[in-house]
Amino acid sequence: MTTLLILTVLVLVAIAIWQMTKIFELSRLKTERHQIANDTDNKNNGYMLFAFLIFIYGITIFSFWKYTKVLLPEAASAHGGEYDYLMLISMIIIFVVQTITQALLHYFGYKYRGEKNKKALFYSDNDRLEFIWTIIPVIVLAGLILWGLYTWTSIMDVNEDDDPLIVELYAQQFNWTARYGGADNVLGSANVRMIDIDRANVLGLDESDSYATDDVIVKELHLPVGRKVNFKMRSQDVLHSAYMPHFRAQMNCVPGMITEFSFTPTKTTAEARLDPDVVDKVKRTNAIRAERAANGEDNSDPWEFDYILLCNKICGKSHYNMQMKIIVETQEEYDAWMAGQQSFGQTMASVQ
Repeated sequence: MTTLLILTVLVLVAIAIWQMTKIFELSRLKTERHQIANDTDNKNNGYMLFAFLIFIYGITIFSFWKYTKVLLPEAASAHGGEYDYLMLISMIIIFVVQTITQALLHYFGYKYRGEKNKKALFYSDNDRLEFIWTIIPVIVLAGLILWGLYTWTSIMDVNEDDDPLIVELYAQQFNWTARYGGADNVLGSANVRMIDIDRANVLGLDESDSYATDDVIVKELHLPVGRKVNFKMRSQDVLHSAYMPHFRAQMNCVPGMITEFSFTPTKTTAEARLDPDVVDKVKRTNAIRAERAANGEDNSDPWEFDYILLCNKICGKSHYNMQMKIIVETQEEYDAWMAGQQSFGQTMASVQ
């Protein structure tokens, strides 16, 4: 209802402005009209350029003030800080360059506006200027690209150092499944051609592979804090993308091949829920839900923060709902949870 009222007010304001414009035009019927802009027209257009420049800066400042709180909270992975720092520097450079270039663009639009008996000067070329405005962007962009490549190479250094936990993320329209290597931390071989729903072999694991016997298949991803995790990613049908925003991790899941990503969680779910930004977001969200419930629009339970795995590639009509909960916990809590899970071998034995 609130949205409808806001839209109605905006439409009425637009109509009012349109009517005022018509009145303004009628009041000028007796004045001399020109098909060619005169000095007064050009000066007014120059002033409008400055007004628009102020509007651009104003909406930029307002956006930083209003919407910064909807950005992701502090990164919860070891590499996240470096990733965020690179993004911050990039955004600062963009903001500074945009501020300067917009100011110059609007200023020169006013300064060199058309005036009667004033001729424009034409320069066929200016080697010094062209060198300056070419070499500066080249140096800045080359620096950002090299820094980005170094950061990406560092993040994508997927290896077996530090005894990483091996986890497979299996994507299919429109859900995720996680598979752990079990006690030996080794994933058994699998192929989509071996999928047998009737026998609960939903991931196509090779039943003759001894490494697959103790694999654990779940619908909720648990990760121990402080331990490196190597993800192996597969897709059953179309292109998906495993996106874990709080861990600054994303990798495509491609049918017919295995892709990889690695990170180390640094903050448990319980710790993240104590973050002031997260607490504020939860309060605001639940306040909105309570208001909707009072209006009979939504009776959902209060929301609580969780890490989440999303699909970041549009993969079909239910793409928006393709997500899985991620729980980061202590090693002891993780071990207790894993001890309560059924292995693939036990599942196969129960359906014999």
